[in-house]
Amino acid sequence: MPGTVVPHPRRGRQGAPEKTTGRQPRSGHGRQCGGCAHARCWVHVRRRQQHEAERGGERATSEGTRLGFLESCWYTLQFLNKQKLLEEIGESWLPYLTPRDAEFHQLWKTKYSKLILRTSDTVPKGLHQVVQDAFLTLQKHGCLFQDLIRIKGKDFFTPVSRILIGNPGCTYKYLNTRLFTVPWPVEGSKIKYCNPEMFDACNALMKLNDYLHNEAVQALKEQSLSETKETKDAGVTNKEQDFSTCVEGERTILEDQSSSYVPRTDCINLKNKTSYNLTLLNYMDPLQMLYLKQEPYFGMGNMAVSWHHDENLVESSTVAVYSYSCKDPVINRNQQEDLRGRDPAVWHVGLKVAWDIKTPGLALPLHPGDCYFMLDDLNMTHQHCVLAGWPPRFSSTHRVAECSRGTLEYIFRQCETALQNLQAESESVALSLKSLEVTIVKEVEGIHNEVEFEWLRQFWFQGKRYRKCTDWWFEPMAKLEEFWKKMEIMTSLVLSEVGKEECTMEQRNEIVSCFLPFLTERQELRKEWTARLLDHCQPEIQLCLLLKEGLRLKSRHLCKDLKLLEEYFAC
Repeated sequence: MPGTVVPHPRRGRQGAPEKTTGRQPRSGHGRQCGGCAHARCWVHVRRRQQHEAERGGERATSEGTRLGFLESCWYTLQFLNKQKLLEEIGESWLPYLTPRDAEFHQLWKTKYSKLILRTSDTVPKGLHQVVQDAFLTLQKHGCLFQDLIRIKGKDFFTPVSRILIGNPGCTYKYLNTRLFTVPWPVEGSKIKYCNPEMFDACNALMKLNDYLHNEAVQALKEQSLSETKETKDAGVTNKEQDFSTCVEGERTILEDQSSSYVPRTDCINLKNKTSYNLTLLNYMDPLQMLYLKQEPYFGMGNMAVSWHHDENLVESSTVAVYSYSCKDPVINRNQQEDLRGRDPAVWHVGLKVAWDIKTPGLALPLHPGDCYFMLDDLNMTHQHCVLAGWPPRFSSTHRVAECSRGTLEYIFRQCETALQNLQAESESVALSLKSLEVTIVKEVEGIHNEVEFEWLRQFWFQGKRYRKCTDWWFEPMAKLEEFWKKMEIMTSLVLSEVGKEECTMEQRNEIVSCFLPFLTERQELRKEWTARLLDHCQPEIQLCLLLKEGLRLKSRHLCKDLKLLEEYFAC
């Protein structure tokens, strides 16, 4: 690993500014915090996941098994790389810079140039007002929830409370939890909100989304022009910019080059990278938290969100964040002069180059109404964290989520594909299968598992939280449940056909061989979800779900089916 570290907790490497303060000593708790993964490893695993998802299910029993294995590999890589990094650091801190450091702006320009900040005074005042009112409305109506995430087989509640708002029918999955958008009022949609305030809140966030999209397009154009200019001026040393100039970037360059031509393909790429389809809202009041993790590598203090890459985004898409801490903390002058490093009272976003101890980290202060953008591939090559200040804070994180497998349109299309193999007899209500071809059976059972474990259980496990905003999701989920019931019948029909005398031994062996892994996986996942349900849900939700889905009954039938198949194989 490149770079060396002087083993002194209050001294950076030679040539880096001395950092001495306000940081918590390294402890066992600190070593368990955060996360670090080699950028190339992370990108490789994520790209492989997407590639595997597109190819379909020839080499694994189902989509869930295949992606679950890749998720496990990713978390293992993350853990091993984190441990290796901590061993390399030893008992020292890596250096990081804040605006108080003379080298801060040069570091930002050279190593973090794809991080763009727009201060609150550049955002329209009217937009500030409606967005901040929206945050408070969602909080007042109890719409923000801590998510139960799952990492390496263990469940954790997120320290921040969240809600997902975005295009109707979109979902966003992170850390094995699928969130369902509260739809914002796009043109032509018919969305019934619980009250007018909820409509106003979602509408305000849609306006913010449009504003951030335009700003992101502008920032990417500026970046392209800046890179072109730097290429032409290679060898010329630029003077160090002051903080305000660095914040605004080179907005004037674009204005001076209004005649410049942007190719059509570049315009399409800009749109793909900035067409945000949802926003994940976050809220935390640090003073109400019993414990906050300590940043483990640089000694930056309390973290609201550990080091991470944002998951499941369109590759090289821009992430935009609007930050609103409810009030700026007041620090007396003497106390402020004694501070070195980042101000613990102020919220910051922290950035570091993934898997790199040579480049100092960056801690950028965030004041109420500030916006920042992570352009292009910054989310893949770097990691970021959120460093807690003292006041409560809301944030709206706008993303281009990779939704090829995460929309209602997609899952309904999958159901339609599966149910094509089911036909009703013309003169009765009896159902039968059109084909017992192995590839068709595998496809149907894979979709069956996808509907149950990626959609129905994910949705109902979160209880009735969405009713606080709108009942939009309940009708399509009821429809999806009807499709699932038909697929349960199709599973029974396969077992029935296999048991018939006219089914040849060769055909029976072939069907059972492809069929058994899906049933085994289904049984294991049902046990896992039942355990999670009993561990984490309120009693009334547990009873509702157990009765609604007939889980106990289905599990007994499935156990019986598995036993018969296993006995068949034993013979």
